[in-house]
Amino acid sequence: MARNTFLSWSKTSSENTDVGGIFIGEGCAPGNMNDSDRTIMAILRRDVDGKVVYAEKAGSYTAAPDDNNAVHRFTTTATLTLTAAATLGANWHYVVLADGGDVTIDPSGSETIDGAATLIVKSGYSATIYCTGATFFTDKLIARLDAKADASAVGSFVIGGVLSNNAGTPNTHIDIAAGSFRSGSVFVSSGSTFTKRLDAAWAAGSGNGGLDTGTKANSTTYRVWPLRKTTDGTSDFIFSTSTTAVGVNVPADYTVVAPSGLDIGMILTDSAGNIIRFVQDGNYFRWNVSAFPNDLSTTASRVTSLLTCTLPTGRRVLGLFQTFIGTNATGTDVIMEIADGLNGNVTQFIENYGSNGSSRLRVAVEQFTNTSGQVNVGLTLSPAPAATANTFQTVGWRDYQIPRIGA
Repeated sequence: MARNTFLSWSKTSSENTDVGGIFIGEGCAPGNMNDSDRTIMAILRRDVDGKVVYAEKAGSYTAAPDDNNAVHRFTTTATLTLTAAATLGANWHYVVLADGGDVTIDPSGSETIDGAATLIVKSGYSATIYCTGATFFTDKLIARLDAKADASAVGSFVIGGVLSNNAGTPNTHIDIAAGSFRSGSVFVSSGSTFTKRLDAAWAAGSGNGGLDTGTKANSTTYRVWPLRKTTDGTSDFIFSTSTTAVGVNVPADYTVVAPSGLDIGMILTDSAGNIIRFVQDGNYFRWNVSAFPNDLSTTASRVTSLLTCTLPTGRRVLGLFQTFIGTNATGTDVIMEIADGLNGNVTQFIENYGSNGSSRLRVAVEQFTNTSGQVNVGLTLSPAPAATANTFQTVGWRDYQIPRIGA
């Protein structure tokens, strides 16, 4: 049997009678010794690691065959491109240290690493890469560290992740500030502001589309859901009209992170399909518009009934309103009744009596909606219609159900 590899050589010297099929036993041809020496050199170079080669990399790099058994420390955010597996060959291995920024490992062409198109080694971590000659895999340290981090966190929560209209394209783009999000055993963190657009289908990465299905609709509530990439734990975000995580059209290789089963915030489009401008402060959302929406404006009485307000739908929120109630000189008394969207017995009254002469009273009011963004509103005028319109305006809402830390 030809001894073609280093490990096929025997520890008993008398048993080593050939090298790679070249006979070197007693009586061999003199030229065989020269050929065997050269073959030994080739086998050693192929089968035995040289000493570990350490180097620092200050930018992106392409790993080559000569980097076998190398340890490279990346001191900045970088991409490590892997030469084709067939070129690197079976048993090629390499250590990457991320020490100054995340390092994205990108195999050649359609080749994969740990079954994924890319792998991100977070700053402060390392990974050992192995080549089979056809594909790449690692020591799975990154996956184990991610799993440990998930298991060590407690509860469901939202930290940061504040939403805002993008400054340059506020009608179609939303900025999501850096934040951390956990639901059950699933955790994801975004270290910088992410921008997603509502007018394009979802695509990975900041600045790209964020819509899970269909096209942007008019007068519609959209929910912002964090995403975690299953292969490397990186974050992304998606917009959906679904009120539950299971209803989101989730991209392949991603998982929805739904703290307490909820999204991290809701946005609304107007009748033209533009995102209504808003300001978020913790769990408070206020319309950032030149004039608040007039959801009711009338000089006549109104039987107490549900009024649809410019508010998100799909779950109850605490609506923030302001009212303007006017009387006239003839002595009209005006009473506005504002009740819970589900329970009409939970009522607030605002009263302006005409005995005081012509006047206009402004009052701020909070009331809970139903899941259709409605509250009960009634208006009583006695004995005559008011001279000016009685107005019910929506200022914003408090999304009290989101488990936001620090809200």
